[in-house]
Amino acid sequence: MRILYLSPWFPYPLDTGSRTRVYYLVRGLADDHDVTLLSLAPQGWEPADMDFVAPWCKNCAIVKRDPFEQTTWRRATRFIVSRPIMTRSFPEMIDLVKSFNEKEAFDVVITSSTIMANYALALPGIPRILEEHNSMSRWMHERYREQIGILQQLRCRLSWEKSTRYERKLFGKFDLVSMVSEEDAACARDLMVGREDAVQVFPNGVDINQFCLGLAAVIEHRLIFSGSLAYPANLKAMRFFLNEVFPRIRGQLPAAHLVITGSTKNVDLKSLKLDNQVTLTGFVSDIRKEIAQASVAIVPIQSGGGTRVKILEAMALGTPVVATTKGAEGLEVDHGINILLADDPEIFANEVVRLLENAPTRQRLIENARQLVEQKYDWNRIAQTFSQRVGSLVEKDRLVAS
Repeated sequence: MRILYLSPWFPYPLDTGSRTRVYYLVRGLADDHDVTLLSLAPQGWEPADMDFVAPWCKNCAIVKRDPFEQTTWRRATRFIVSRPIMTRSFPEMIDLVKSFNEKEAFDVVITSSTIMANYALALPGIPRILEEHNSMSRWMHERYREQIGILQQLRCRLSWEKSTRYERKLFGKFDLVSMVSEEDAACARDLMVGREDAVQVFPNGVDINQFCLGLAAVIEHRLIFSGSLAYPANLKAMRFFLNEVFPRIRGQLPAAHLVITGSTKNVDLKSLKLDNQVTLTGFVSDIRKEIAQASVAIVPIQSGGGTRVKILEAMALGTPVVATTKGAEGLEVDHGINILLADDPEIFANEVVRLLENAPTRQRLIENARQLVEQKYDWNRIAQTFSQRVGSLVEKDRLVAS
């Protein structure tokens, strides 16, 4: 089977959950099929390393255009155009898609997120799959509900309504829409009345062979938050944690230290309460050691969609997790069994301290969390299931055509 996979970002290095998801799904598909991977190149992201992905693909190419670029014209017209501005098409990518298809026609096209959907629509007559990482309309609705000022409420409501109209119209043009959580899938099904069965969940995962127990010695009282601060939801989470939670932890454990990994390019760090007990590592090529050395992984996420790969990575490495309810959303976790959940700053701080001081509780969470990721969130199993679903969709299309 010949598969065209379209991504807004090249899936290596594995420095974001989005890149990680594309990487493992492409690798799983490539085990049995010929995959052509075409991607864009957002500015500010770590440069693509094609050597780690090209061996899995029959063809691999990057168009150096940024779907998130904020030009003066795009900012000025963002509220009057009929669709999200990041979904605009670049002629270079359309030409590349058509060129590869003319050389050897594809059997199916998979587009990673709505950002790349227009390029899939440029190839009529073959099955189309929208592999979405979160529900944009659901996320926009949450942003709208969070606003206080009337002007900001109006702006966010316009964005929410625009995203909803766009997704309702777009989703109907795809044979399969995949989401990473049941919460996002439910929102997508509401937009596909009569075709609800075309929406399916393929969760995020973790490579349980690469992320294994015992990779590094644990450093006492060290906390970690893994994630680029260039992502708004992560930056918001760190403002909340550093302003409202960390002081309470340090009041009980003065030696507590927080490590924040991930890119800080073009991020206004003045909004964060930083001192010598907070370390910003910047981009880390291999995050595993940093996570494995930490006593506790914190995920104080308060907004955004999808699911947090950072939680699964910590669980696989044996680092117990304290998260907000929003941070753990979409994952089949149980408070007190394989994770600790808290939304109130004081309770969040107390749960972190409890883990740092209570070895039996730590060990119980570590063992249960590792068991959970092995049973439900192994990337190899998820990618295999996804590949089988893609294959059945193509086979069904061939039967109909014959």
